[in-house]
Amino acid sequence: MSKQFDVVVIGAGPGGYIAAIRAGQLGLSVACVEGEAYDDPKGEPRLGGTCLNVGCIPSKALLASSEEFEKIVHHAEDHGITVSGAKIDVAKMVKRKDDIVGKMTGGIQYLFKKNKVTLVKGFGSLSGKVDGGFEVTVKGKAGEEKVVGKNIIIATGSKARHLPGIPVDNDTICDNEGALKFGAVPKKLGVIGAGVIGLELGSVWRRLGAEVTVLEAMPTFLAAADEGVAKEMQKIFTQQGLKMHMGVNIGEVKATKKSVTVNYTDAEGKEQKLACDKLIVSVGRVPYTAGLNLEAVGLKTNERGQIDVDAHCQTLVSGIYAIGDVIRGPMLAHKAEEEGVMVSEIIAGQAGHCNYDTVPWVIYTSPEVAWVGKTEQQLKAEGRAYKAGQFPFMANGRALGQNDSQGFVKVLADKVTDEVLGVHIINSHASDLIAEAVMAMEFKASSEDIGRICHAHPSLSEVVKEAALACDKRQLNM
Repeated sequence: MSKQFDVVVIGAGPGGYIAAIRAGQLGLSVACVEGEAYDDPKGEPRLGGTCLNVGCIPSKALLASSEEFEKIVHHAEDHGITVSGAKIDVAKMVKRKDDIVGKMTGGIQYLFKKNKVTLVKGFGSLSGKVDGGFEVTVKGKAGEEKVVGKNIIIATGSKARHLPGIPVDNDTICDNEGALKFGAVPKKLGVIGAGVIGLELGSVWRRLGAEVTVLEAMPTFLAAADEGVAKEMQKIFTQQGLKMHMGVNIGEVKATKKSVTVNYTDAEGKEQKLACDKLIVSVGRVPYTAGLNLEAVGLKTNERGQIDVDAHCQTLVSGIYAIGDVIRGPMLAHKAEEEGVMVSEIIAGQAGHCNYDTVPWVIYTSPEVAWVGKTEQQLKAEGRAYKAGQFPFMANGRALGQNDSQGFVKVLADKVTDEVLGVHIINSHASDLIAEAVMAMEFKASSEDIGRICHAHPSLSEVVKEAALACDKRQLNM
């Protein structure tokens, strides 16, 4: 007889494991199905999904290591510190990354035990509706077993999008997984795609000494970001040494065991060639729904490969929910987590909620880019009257003391009501600073509200206050 649960979660990534933990906290019986091994030495499923194993966490570990190296080699002298002979041990750097990933995945197993979540090892597929809910067939190393959930949460995430005619072997031609485990710093690195992942991974290896060239099909850089932010970041990346070519059309890609040649047409229509030691293909991600057998419960994917859901992440079938990268909206780990909490609370009879208007975006380059809410171009397109306040970090004492004065904070507010509509930050601590803006927008704060809050001095957060004051042209330190 199949084991029965109040909730069966398929997928143990950020959305799935958080949904399972929250459901457990609420007293529901929960099973979480996961089969992905992610190169586990024992072939055991590793929790945390793409984010924890081959995405967010490992990439940030490498970013931190490469930033430390660059500070020592290029910026220590600014502080009166003389360093010579600094070298990078790539193998040790990658091992540190792997150790962090192992610690985090092990931590999720502890949280499952703490919250009485049953881990079912294997790949789950929907078998159909049965008495008591929906049956899920799980195929793992130990064979096949079936579990029944009164409610199902699909949280299977996404996978890297590959381009036709460009075979990814994760050795010479890599997606995000291969780019996280280079054995040495490539002399010349090519990156197809100037999105978040491409810029972050390109930045890692550029700081360690690689000559990096980025090829992007879109004519504009960081089209999703505020135009002022995108323009400033393109200038900064160029100054750092990233070579970026926008509006290109990728042609034939030829690879050997030691090199790659990319033929492409540039924005002027001229034929060009890029020769490199390694190539990273970073052209976005696609929902991962293979093997779910959605048809068994009357579901299917839409034209974008997503599972359609309502505002509370319920599918067309009552009792079956989908969250994270398999549904509409940005493919962000924290968005998936919020949806997981919302769905579990709804299942438990509470008023779960997720405010998509206050989901922050972050690009973990150096400096970081973070924003929440509307961009200037979006407000102009809507015809909404707004005012903008901007303040640079070069006028902030803490930023100067840290030798970290690049970038600015921009606050956009309604011209009549003064409600904050969007905040955009360029700074190495942007991912932390954006939290104040998210909080402010969640509570419908005005720019004056932010400007009248006492901020610690000296701190980088003062720049957020000054930018808010600048909305009414009353910034105090410029």
